[in-house]
Amino acid sequence: MKMAATLFRLTLFFILFFIVQSRLYTWPPPTIQLPLPLLFSVVDHGAIGDGRHYDTAAIQAAIDACHSAGGGHVRFPPGTYLTATVYIKSGVYLVVEEGAKILGGTKLEDYPAERRRWYVVLAENATDVGITGGGVMDGRGMKFVKTFGEAKNVMVSWNETGACLGDECRPRLVGFLGSRNVRVWNIHLNEPAYWCLHLVGCDNTSIHDVSIYGDFNTPNNDGIDIEASNNTVITRCNINTGDDSICPKTTYGPLYNLTVTNCWIQSRSSAIKLGSGSSHDFNGLVFDNITIYDSHRGLGMQIRDGGDVSDVTFSNMNIQTRYYDPVLWWGRAEPIYITTCPRSPNSAEGSRDGHLSNLRFQNVNFTYRRWTNFPDGLVYYRPGCRGLVKHSPAGIIMEHIDDLELENVNMIWSDVIQNKRWNNPLDFLPSM
Repeated sequence: MKMAATLFRLTLFFILFFIVQSRLYTWPPPTIQLPLPLLFSVVDHGAIGDGRHYDTAAIQAAIDACHSAGGGHVRFPPGTYLTATVYIKSGVYLVVEEGAKILGGTKLEDYPAERRRWYVVLAENATDVGITGGGVMDGRGMKFVKTFGEAKNVMVSWNETGACLGDECRPRLVGFLGSRNVRVWNIHLNEPAYWCLHLVGCDNTSIHDVSIYGDFNTPNNDGIDIEASNNTVITRCNINTGDDSICPKTTYGPLYNLTVTNCWIQSRSSAIKLGSGSSHDFNGLVFDNITIYDSHRGLGMQIRDGGDVSDVTFSNMNIQTRYYDPVLWWGRAEPIYITTCPRSPNSAEGSRDGHLSNLRFQNVNFTYRRWTNFPDGLVYYRPGCRGLVKHSPAGIIMEHIDDLELENVNMIWSDVIQNKRWNNPLDFLPSM
């Protein structure tokens, strides 16, 4: 009897155990309702949105209120919002809706006293910030043209006021400085007066589904400049600029873990260029599935300040270059142009200290055609270095490299090229 009772208890225990387990796995899991982000409309804070009156104070008030509430979204309903510099703060995302446009001011007094802070929209030392919404941010670059040129415009430069030095004294469009967890997506960035989207000292940045348009005759209107910023991903972007389209730099510190994928690029300078600001190292860069069309240069490295470059991969690239101008724009339609040399004759940096290693090119296609009657046989090393040098044309020009890999790289010369000097696929000067 005792054994029967024991067996009965064990049987009952296992039956109950399996019933409970089955109920646990068949019951629907609890629903977690995430709180919706707080919304702050610039209109509710006094913005007019007529494109004529400055909405700077109203925009900044909405941003400040959002930040004070712990973060959320600052909405720009359809309208045109003229503004001087505004500052994004931690936890704030600007949502520029479809039909809405932010216009940058065109006066020197629209921007801070320090040139390094000349942006229409600026985030400094912020965390969890971004821009989205499907609308437009416009730097009004055409308002800064002094003389319209057939090949290249002459731009207004605020150095005439003593505010800065050089001929590139104009405001940028969007800047994130020393910021973390930056996200820019689903936005149109148009007509920057100078650089368009600028990252300096940032970490963990995502840029995707962004279109950038800059006038093709305007110098220095770079698309995306990534300076001393790490863990950056850029994908599904369409970039059309007069100057360099994607430009990593290491003037202020090293740059590592940059991934660029699925982009379409056109540039009257370099579509992708490392440098020329290169005082620190570049490491772990990947460029994949990119189409470069009608650009003055395709892929370029201009290492001039002694930084090292290592572990860089270019894969699944289609590159078409054309020669736009022999004087006014750097380059000679090189699909791949890689040089390292001192910025100035008195510099000990450059090729002696800036080493290039572990460069890979996989599944890259080139087609070479003669578009113009401009003279060939020249390579432009500007900036710094040797200037304009007599050099036989080549599909790929590389200097001072350790460990180069080329896999499935296809070069096709058009039938119109009769000159035998144009049949050199690779001009390679290894590291000393």
